Amino acid sequence: MRTFFNTIGIIGKPSDPSIADTLSLLYDHLIGCGYQVIVATDSAVCIDSIDSRPVKAEPPETLGQHCDLVIAVGGDGTFLAAARAIANFDIPLIGINLGRLGFLVDISPDELPGRLHAILEGRYKAEERYFLRAKIVREGEVIHEQTALNEVAVHRWVTPSMIEIVTRIDGVFLNSQRSDGLIVSTPTGSTAYALSAGGPILSPSLNALVLVPLNPHTMSNRPIVIDDSAEIELSFCQNKQIKALVTCDQLQIPDVLISDKILIKKDPKPIRILHPEDHDFFHILREKLNWSNG
Repeated sequence: MRTFFNTIGIIGKPSDPSIADTLSLLYDHLIGCGYQVIVATDSAVCIDSIDSRPVKAEPPETLGQHCDLVIAVGGDGTFLAAARAIANFDIPLIGINLGRLGFLVDISPDELPGRLHAILEGRYKAEERYFLRAKIVREGEVIHEQTALNEVAVHRWVTPSMIEIVTRIDGVFLNSQRSDGLIVSTPTGSTAYALSAGGPILSPSLNALVLVPLNPHTMSNRPIVIDDSAEIELSFCQNKQIKALVTCDQLQIPDVLISDKILIKKDPKPIRILHPEDHDFFHILREKLNWSNG
């Protein structure tokens, strides 16, 4: 008898008809097992297009108010969006992988409904992943605030010149570097943008953050791992006015000025992710990165 979850939310890649078959299979299975199911509005359109049946729908940002659990269907980008949507509701998240790489979404469509059924019956591994919270400060006031599960990145924006970023950790000067930008990544994000920029892979259980320069002018500027309790302050040192782009996962904060400061700190509230019982982070690395299995 099911005792763990009653109402389940589904968030899919927005308005993507290619996920319609998987969404329909998932929806049918959950309804058939007696669960209450609420689907994110964009995804409900995909399900309706198959069977023209009524589907209870909610915007993603309010889905968490009514659910005990949310399932993200898509790639890591969909998972990140779902995590941000439910972050304030203290409910867990499951990922079904329809993307190409998928470090966060670890159930494939051909494993439905078996693996999902086991999780819904309480047979799972749970882990907590933490967000970063970035604040843009201009003339002493916070003008923008956003969270990121993977990384906060600062890029040069509409300029051919490198930007010079000054980094302080808990108020203590670390360095000043000329580069195309800087990535501040969680352990979750260490297999994402930070990895492609040459950063280290961090075990998800580490209480750490990694700072990875983007194409630094000086090759001695290397990635550095710090404690995740630290507050990171980024500012700019330029002779002329430029604009920078700050991204929080997929979300862009454009037109950051050289007079602005960027404050980054771990958010105290985690998101809880449910995995199959045999979930193995190192196996995922071997599989996704094509490492030897020997």
